[in-house]
Parts: sequence; C-alpha cells; structure tokens
Amino acid sequence: MDSLHEKRENLKAVLRSLGSAAVAFSGGVDSSFLLKVAHDVLGDRAVAVTAAPPFVPPRELEAAAAFCRSENIRQIVLPAEALALFHARENPPDRCYHCKKEIFLNILRCAQEQSLAAVIEGSNRDDTGDYRPGMRALRELGIRSPLLELDLGKEEIRLLSRELGLSTWNKPSLACLASRFAYGEAITDEGLARVDRAEQLLFGLGFQQLRVRIHGDVARIEILPEEFDRLMDAETRSLVYERLKDYGFRYVTLDLRGYRSGSMNEVLT
Repeated sequence: MDSLHEKRENLKAVLRSLGSAAVAFSGGVDSSFLLKVAHDVLGDRAVAVTAAPPFVPPRELEAAAAFCRSENIRQIVLPAEALALFHARENPPDRCYHCKKEIFLNILRCAQEQSLAAVIEGSNRDDTGDYRPGMRALRELGIRSPLLELDLGKEEIRLLSRELGLSTWNKPSLACLASRFAYGEAITDEGLARVDRAEQLLFGLGFQQLRVRIHGDVARIEILPEEFDRLMDAETRSLVYERLKDYGFRYVTLDLRGYRSGSMNEVLT
C-alpha cells in the first residue's frame, strides 16, 4: 500500500475510534472529504454541522446542503451571528480566533445535545503555512483535526476525493468573506454583499481561483496570472469595471502578483 492510501486507512481508523462525531462542514474540499469518510466509517453516527454566519455566501450553504442530500448524510445548520461580536466587527488581526471560538462553541453544544462523542474539522497540513489565529481556538476547545493529525495535504485530499467520486475534488479553495477586508476595516453586511456580488460576477465569467479584496472603496482583484490576459480583454475589463462601480467600489484594480491565499496577512509582522 502506498503512503497516500495508508493515510486514508489510518484516517478511517482514527474516525472509527471516535465512535461518533459532529463534523464541522462548510462544503469545501477538505470538510467534504472528511465528512464522506466519517460517514462511510460511522454511518448515522457522523453528523454534518454547518455554521451559517453572515460572511458565508448563500451559494456555499446551498452547495453544502446539496452535498449532504446526495450522500444521505444528516445535516444540522446553526445560525452564527459572529458579526455581533465586537472583535469580529472591528476586524483586528486575530478576528478569526474570535469567530472560530464562537462558532465552535456552538458546534460543541450541538454535539453534546446530539450525544456525539467528538467534534472534528477539516484543517490540513497546508493550513499550517500561513497566519491562522483560528487554529488557536480549535486547540483551546479540544477540536480534533484528523487530516492535519495524519499529515494530509490539500493535493492529497483532492486525489482521494477524486477516487471517491466527490464532485468537490477540484473545487476552488474558498475562505469566508470576512477574509476579504483589510485588517482594521469594519466588516458590515453591506460590504459583505458587495464583495460577494463582485466574486460571483467573476465566477460567472469563468474565472476559477480568485478573490476580491476590499481596501476602503478600492476593489483589489486577485486571479491566476495565466488568466490576466482574459481579464484584460477590452469587453471583459469594461464589464467588470462598470459592474463593480455599480456595486459601490470607487476604484477597481488588478493585483499583479495574482491570486494567493492569505494575502491580507502580508502586512502583518
């Protein structure tokens, strides 16, 4: 057995040892894979628990629900008013810590109410290479991260997901919309709606891996460098500019470095 499939079997063993679990499920590549394997091993003793804070796009919540229906997995959706927290609304550099703690406290309560033995989530090896204050909240609350524990990386998870026939295997990497705001800039419902509309426009135009970052009234578009030429096509460029202006941005820019995860963290020391 090769090392990749050995990790898969070890994952099954870890999940089996839990007996039952609430799986924090966002519908992304990692949590979909973890949920699928957990359900294969534990059956109805694996329950998807999806937090629905204001900074998760409705399309992602709908996709998560569709995944659970297709796999016959029970899903519980928890409203999470994380923007009511001062630390989330004011958007300090450790915003993710406060949001994660609030969300996972709610998931822990749900797990207790459902008599589930553990709460697990889908962080993986690649999540350790960037500034991730939310990981501290997971450690403090005793949340298990089996993919990380077994040293599974994103590309390995995609390969195993493809073998399982999961439609999420090649889904673009996503992050909550709060990560689009420059630190210190207040996160508002209006701003969240603006960035969601802007990204949905770009997805609709066929761009795959992207972010629209907010710096005051400036939109900073991140796409893959190989797609720069397509965005610079006169018709596409004009359409994107005019639509984003309609959405409330005064200036629309293209980041010449291109898409990368966690670019807002580059200002931190």
